[in-house]
Amino acid sequence: MKKRRLIQFLILLMAMPVFSQKYEVLSPDENIRLSVSVDKVISWKAEHNGNVIIEKAEVGIDFLSSEDYGVETKVKKHLIEKSSSILYPVIPHKDSEIKDEYVELTLIAKNKSKLKFRVYNDGVAYQFSDNYKGERKIVNERLSVTFPANTKSLFPKEESMYSHNERTYLDLKLEDISSDDFCSLPVLFNTGKAKVVMTETALHNYPGMFVRGNSNETMDVKFPNYALKVEPDPQMPDRNQTIVEEANYMTQLSGALKTPWRVFVISDDDRILVESNLSFQLANPLAIKDTDWIKPGKVAWDWYNANNITGVDFRSGLNTETYKYYIDFASANGIEYVILDEGWTKSTTEILEFNPEVDVTELIRYGKTKGVELILWVLWKPLDENLHTILKTYKDWGVKGVKVDFMQRNDQYMVESYERIAKKCAEFELLVDFHGSFKPSGLRRMYPNVINYEGVKGSENNKWSADASPEHNVTIPFIRMLAGPMDYTPGAMSNGHMDNHLISFERPMSVGTRAHQVAMYVVYEAPLQMLCDSPSRYYKEQETVDFIVQIPTIWDETKVLHGVVGDYIAVARRNADSWYLGAMTDSSARELEIDLSFLDEGQYTMVIYKDGINAHRLAEDYSIETIEINKQSKISAQLAGGGGWSAIITRK
Repeated sequence: MKKRRLIQFLILLMAMPVFSQKYEVLSPDENIRLSVSVDKVISWKAEHNGNVIIEKAEVGIDFLSSEDYGVETKVKKHLIEKSSSILYPVIPHKDSEIKDEYVELTLIAKNKSKLKFRVYNDGVAYQFSDNYKGERKIVNERLSVTFPANTKSLFPKEESMYSHNERTYLDLKLEDISSDDFCSLPVLFNTGKAKVVMTETALHNYPGMFVRGNSNETMDVKFPNYALKVEPDPQMPDRNQTIVEEANYMTQLSGALKTPWRVFVISDDDRILVESNLSFQLANPLAIKDTDWIKPGKVAWDWYNANNITGVDFRSGLNTETYKYYIDFASANGIEYVILDEGWTKSTTEILEFNPEVDVTELIRYGKTKGVELILWVLWKPLDENLHTILKTYKDWGVKGVKVDFMQRNDQYMVESYERIAKKCAEFELLVDFHGSFKPSGLRRMYPNVINYEGVKGSENNKWSADASPEHNVTIPFIRMLAGPMDYTPGAMSNGHMDNHLISFERPMSVGTRAHQVAMYVVYEAPLQMLCDSPSRYYKEQETVDFIVQIPTIWDETKVLHGVVGDYIAVARRNADSWYLGAMTDSSARELEIDLSFLDEGQYTMVIYKDGINAHRLAEDYSIETIEINKQSKISAQLAGGGGWSAIITRK
């Protein structure tokens, strides 16, 4: 009997896995612990300061007709390596030197696939790769993330994967997010012990990722399938499309696989979410040699203000005279660029021919005499259909960049199109501002001429809603901006509070104070930054313009002094030897102490732009003050509800 039982036990033991393989990695500062388990599935757990932040994340890839990854994986070899280096971004939207320090765990499977994990002081990331040769199709990438009980999310809920990705952030319990509810990236999760912002970077030849709920603490991901047939939308055929046929797979591969990095920024200090550079650090390295021609700067923009100008002897609108007025304004104020937005072409699809009322070649010539360069707005669809010819023509005309609009898709073809546009524009030395786009996903490191992205609910919403509220405005720096620069387009001079805000498409008004708008030029990262209002209005507000144009659009160093997601933020940024400070609040008035101990020794002059004493009633009320300070100084920043505060610090 004993012998029979022993045989039965041995048979049972043989039928079970001998053991699961487990690995642990600590961040360089040892505050984040990553635990990886390889058993029937591959899963990982993340702890921060001893608290479980991600209980379990199962990962894998399902192929149409080849071996799946992450199922019954046999690890042949593993490596744990430490790395520390300095990165120097061509266009430093946050810091000109980035310390890239992490501990990397590489799992090499018997099927020769690799799974890399990197653990940083501010988060974790992972990526699948292999050296397969041949054609394959990916049916699904698996990622199921389970958070601790009572976790909440600031959830940018989408209605469709065909989207501009310009969303408000819904404050939801995970249990209230059903399997029908999904969002675009980045998305924030709050466990109560720390916050996690989830995004992706190094997105190439692969569809963009969305996150969906399950009416519990587990979140899954979803992807748009590969588009086989696309037709113009009958309502707006020039810019909108209908995907009428999809494949039964999401990705079509030829050769080696390298998935995007799945990024999880983790911190119990909201300020770290703004300071983090992980989206850039994990992106693919620079792909072009000559970058000296890439010039960040500010832009006088026409579409927000509907080309409304006053005090002239011609009818304003889409015509040469109006755009010369914009050029004159830009030149007089040291603004580097003017955008010709929708309306300069013969039609929105005939983008190699001019509107008869707009002499683009004359405007380019005139701008150059004034030291102002032009950027042209184009729809993505006609550009994609004739990319080389159109961009070469624009280069020959003498423009400096394109603003590409209405992509609205995240499928593989669209992701590849972004890269084709970036690469071709780099070939012709043209800047790219992607509007109507998904979030930044690493392309700007490879092609730094990709100088800005929209993918954010910005000030254009003032034309039809009050959605760009102070609460929204102090939420996006912690979530959307973590992915990269954002083309919010600040600078509204018509300002009101929610109780007296007026909606007008042609004469829009922002929600919040004038100082709230001005602070955006420091708080929001945008190497190509707009001045959205009419030059005529700016001429009447020259004191405000004079302050704004002193603020750079790139930075050597960023320090977040105060920050709570959705409540308030105060940022200090350095460019060369000068410091620039910006603070914003939600609808609550508040006082923030600005500790200037980050300054070097010596005496400084601080010019402050702040809410006026009556800004709580009249949002356009502001005052400017000049004081002398040093590194021992502590300044009280008084912000009205929906208000702002800014300062420029220069050494005496």
